[in-house]
Amino acid sequence: TNTQNFAKKAEEITGYAVTPFASIEDICNDETIDWVIILTPPNARQDIVNALAKADKPVLSEKPLERTYQAVREIVQICEDNEVQLGVVFQHRMRASSQKLRELIDDGALGELAIAEVHVPWWREQSYYDEPGRGTYDRDGGGVLISQAIHSLDLLLSLTGPVSEVQAMAHSTSLHKMEAEDYVTAGMKFTNGATGTLVASTASFPGKAESISLHFTNCVTHLESGELTLNWRDGRSESFGESASTGGGADPMAFTHDWHRGIIEDFSDSIHESRDPLISGREALKVHALIKALTQSSNTKQSVKLEEIET
Repeated sequence: TNTQNFAKKAEEITGYAVTPFASIEDICNDETIDWVIILTPPNARQDIVNALAKADKPVLSEKPLERTYQAVREIVQICEDNEVQLGVVFQHRMRASSQKLRELIDDGALGELAIAEVHVPWWREQSYYDEPGRGTYDRDGGGVLISQAIHSLDLLLSLTGPVSEVQAMAHSTSLHKMEAEDYVTAGMKFTNGATGTLVASTASFPGKAESISLHFTNCVTHLESGELTLNWRDGRSESFGESASTGGGADPMAFTHDWHRGIIEDFSDSIHESRDPLISGREALKVHALIKALTQSSNTKQSVKLEEIET
């Protein structure tokens, strides 16, 4: 009955016919299903992925892939062993401004990266964390790092390359009643020699859009709300993209669906073209390793090298 009610509600919202299935096995055995999007909480994914992979069904999963770095590695290995595509929804890479910055970095015009600054000043009401399991290690795998800042951290790594070492402090503030962290601050070193900072929060009322500032030898770039600003050191200024809400305020769903659509289209194309999707499961391992390093650094009150996490 619950499945039928869900299907009816989905039809009302989308305007499309929705066919409910009673079990994952039914989905696996349906030859008309080409691939599957997984939207469950993180703690309900591994068994589903395992069943789908064995049935030769490619999987596009919402972030995070799982709650821990080790569990993510296992999911990636399951899909690779069964030779099925595994993609992850990190939609911030699909913004036109993000892609423009990637192009500028690739052509070398910006120069060498010296400093990277990531700021995620989001706000969530207590009612958000009152949902059973939200903000817990058992269901979500943590707080602001793995549920919110993971998007900005993934985009950062796609632009800067890997982080080599971190030193972090993570806390649950008095502004929320929750198990995991709602505020994190950290220093980062990159393998290319750059240094950086991270501040991530869901306790920053009333909440603003996340931003990434990259200081190159020729230009300082700033990504915020879907806009890219370039401040060249010779005095020129340029901007690209259009402002869009990102869900940084009290409403976690206040963002456009366009970037998700881009991820879905790329994943579908990757299946037909027999290639990896833009963000594969193995690519997603990088941000999960960074989050593990940040969490471990806070817990041990010591700096952590990423090579220690990834071995």
